[in-house]
Amino acid sequence: MYFEQFYLGCLAHASYLLASEGEAVVVDPQRDVELYMKAAEEHGVAIRHIFESHLHADFVSGHQELAARTGAKIYMGAQAGAMFPHVPVSDGFELKFGKASIRVLATPGHTPESICLVVTDEEKSPLPWAVLTGDTLFIGDVGRPDLSPKHIAVELAGMLYDSLHHKLLKLADNVLVYPAHGAGSLCGKNMRAERSSTIGTERLTNYALQIKSREEFVAQLTSNLPARPEYFLKDAEINRTGAAALSDLLPMRAIAPAELKPMLENGEIALDVRPGEEFVAGHVPGSVNIALSGQFASWAGTVLGLAAHPVLIAESDSQLEEARLRLARVGIEVLDGYLDGGVAAWRQAGLPVGTLAQITVSELDAQLQSSKVQVLDVRRGPEWEAAHIESAIWWPLDNFRVSPPEMDHDAPIAVHCKGGYRSMIACSLLQRAGFRHVTNIIGGFDAWQQAKLPSVSPKPVGA
Repeated sequence: MYFEQFYLGCLAHASYLLASEGEAVVVDPQRDVELYMKAAEEHGVAIRHIFESHLHADFVSGHQELAARTGAKIYMGAQAGAMFPHVPVSDGFELKFGKASIRVLATPGHTPESICLVVTDEEKSPLPWAVLTGDTLFIGDVGRPDLSPKHIAVELAGMLYDSLHHKLLKLADNVLVYPAHGAGSLCGKNMRAERSSTIGTERLTNYALQIKSREEFVAQLTSNLPARPEYFLKDAEINRTGAAALSDLLPMRAIAPAELKPMLENGEIALDVRPGEEFVAGHVPGSVNIALSGQFASWAGTVLGLAAHPVLIAESDSQLEEARLRLARVGIEVLDGYLDGGVAAWRQAGLPVGTLAQITVSELDAQLQSSKVQVLDVRRGPEWEAAHIESAIWWPLDNFRVSPPEMDHDAPIAVHCKGGYRSMIACSLLQRAGFRHVTNIIGGFDAWQQAKLPSVSPKPVGA
């Protein structure tokens, strides 16, 4: 049997291609499906089956386009309520392809329709070889239970406990585990960086599987959940109805600097996808910087929302194409255009250029001694609780979709995250909101700790 994992780092998403005797199966495909077509062609196999482990909330799936291009059938959990042609599957459903087979385990919990796929390679053994766990079981974690509009988190957490202990943990310890996400995904909160594991390893090392009581499991799984971006529920609905093919997206139009200026004055969002250091040196005033180097699409979906129709600002056609694709992967499909010629053309038109101040952590420490600046920490809750600068104000970047922090627009504000990527986004959003003296802290809290500067953390229980 041929088996390949495709890992999309910007979304921390894993998808899979399995094939035996010329017949192939794709599991949890990403939006742009050409890579599966190419792999199938290279290995001389035909894609005949597509499985979705659940209705993904953090990205738009390519299952409908892949099915249209290959003639493959789509299989989904019976409770998904999918609105396109598909095969609804329940516990025990089995698909044979060549000398391999997939057996469905119904594993509700992350979502009601979640399934896991037990894979047997009959050329090697009649016993299960691996299980593709979707968002039910991760490496070091389990799926979050708060993504269903029809079930409250405690209900789903209870279902998840049952699915794990009565289904997945009944598999042999040597069965390989291949999840749909890795570290960095918001579908869990404690994932390790490895891309695969075994049932035995997870049984021994996964914190969630160490919780023996169902009640305690529910309590732990429903506390301190990472923020749920607004676009998650919308992506799940897109996946329920089936997304359009990428080739159906409208082309972007070129926008001259003189045309963009009044658009920005009327509230248009300009999304600058260049690296942070280039944004710092010069940018279109009021533009939002989300660099392509990080989890670009996730943060665009989080802070802009799927209804945003931004104008892209880039320095090359390749950057524009990459940004367009990555935005489409999370469901931002309608773009109002792009700045023709980028920031260079904006400068040449004689229009004002914005800049962003930056300081080192040692400079920040000196300023704090004289109370010249207010520190804004935009990291997520668990990061803040682990350690933070004592005088800092906490307002996670996830909250900026609702509103910027309630701070004096004229006061000096120094912004940090862990390493600098999120703080650049926050700084640009603050400038767009009218904050006049915004400074980015170079290297973020990592640099602060490396310099052995003081921080505080919650006292241990009972201290």
